[in-house]
Amino acid sequence: MGNSNASLLMPVKARPYYHQSQAFGFACEKFGLSTPRLSSNGVALLMEMGTGKTITSIGITGALYQFGKVNRVLIVCPLSIVGVWQQEFESFADYPYNLTILSGSSAKKKEMLSVIPDEGLQVVVINYESTWRVQDSLEAFNADLIICDEAHKIKEARTAQSKCLHKLGDMAKYKLLLTGTVITNKELDVFSQYRFLNREIYGYSFYQFRNRYFDMVGYGNHIPRFKSYMRDDFLKKLHSVAFRVTKEECLDLPDIIEEVRTVDLEPKAMKMYQELEKESFTELEDSEVSAVNVLTKLLRLSQLTGGYLTDDDGDSNAVSTAKLSALEDIVDSAVSDDKKLVVMARFVPELNDIQEMLDKKGIGYACVRGGVKDRAEEIRRFQEDSECRVFIGQIAAAGLGITLTAASTMVFYSLDYSMSNFEQAKARIHRVSQKKDCLYIYLVAKGTVDRKVLRALRGKVDLARMLVDDYRTGKNPFRD
Repeated sequence: MGNSNASLLMPVKARPYYHQSQAFGFACEKFGLSTPRLSSNGVALLMEMGTGKTITSIGITGALYQFGKVNRVLIVCPLSIVGVWQQEFESFADYPYNLTILSGSSAKKKEMLSVIPDEGLQVVVINYESTWRVQDSLEAFNADLIICDEAHKIKEARTAQSKCLHKLGDMAKYKLLLTGTVITNKELDVFSQYRFLNREIYGYSFYQFRNRYFDMVGYGNHIPRFKSYMRDDFLKKLHSVAFRVTKEECLDLPDIIEEVRTVDLEPKAMKMYQELEKESFTELEDSEVSAVNVLTKLLRLSQLTGGYLTDDDGDSNAVSTAKLSALEDIVDSAVSDDKKLVVMARFVPELNDIQEMLDKKGIGYACVRGGVKDRAEEIRRFQEDSECRVFIGQIAAAGLGITLTAASTMVFYSLDYSMSNFEQAKARIHRVSQKKDCLYIYLVAKGTVDRKVLRALRGKVDLARMLVDDYRTGKNPFRD
């Protein structure tokens, strides 16, 4: 990895942690900001979830801008992280910028790109799946810096989005590749990501790369087997432009890190939500405003943000997959980082969706929910079996007497209204036997009660009383 020059100050509105300053210095050195010349036009920040690769990248972007090196920045990331980039720029960028999130149809995205002004620092954020659909417009945008977040999304060299990023990367002056680990399942994964990052390191040709580092074995010589005697050469090249950070190495991190990921409900689901919210508020005016009454109405709104609406017959109907898609991105990142994950959810249809998604992906999981007979065996499998990657817990059923320290990241897909259940659920990974800092990710549907519920739980405020008080002072209790 080498020593990094951290003499330049990160232009961020926070005091960076030591490892973030080191990563920033490493990139500045490679990009020729703190040394006489550029030694690589691409830098990999191999930083695990929760170590702050976003704020570090914002610092690097600001330094390049202040040195007059970049004006146009393209950030490519999974759909669920688009909003995180916007929030982090608002919170931390200590320099002027304009940020545009490309959304809507391909035609709308192209239109948004065509009207971005030439002056100032222009930051554009797009999700991976959209890139190749608007490739010509992205080429015309001609980004000076491209940031690929969760870069395992381009590990397959022959996909449309990988080919698109390779082409765009060839045009850009600077590139950042962000991921927990660049080798997900096999060394072959490195080629496509480094083909984007710096094509000098492993070359242009996938087949030349494969022939150099792999023997083709098995029936028909179709299975690549890494040449162990080439490992030193392979790793030396990989780390020549990479700064590696694990949570275990970050001695100055707080022991608990919390991250809110904002999810946009689909337009149709949002319309249903708004109609239900209006209906719930109207019904309150015709009934006794009690804690039970308010929470009962809140329950249906919370169910909808998780993807389901219960009809008058008591049947649950699927109306949204927004949170499931966001969770899928988080699961992909955890698996690519070779980390285990705990997912907590409240409602039965949500748990069913999560299990079905993991089944489709072929990812091993354990589950504790109502009706599960052998809780101890599920917990043991998660703690001890390396193939068991995810633990799914129903908040009310998996909150007590369970140790899940095989993971240090917990996702709250939805929230129980009970403060004690919330604290108990969090404590499953944050225990005496936990050796790592804990990351909590909350999935919050934008413009819904999710944020209000989370704020009450984190602030240790009685949710029911807060909602009743809101109503009595003339506010809509279901609106944040």
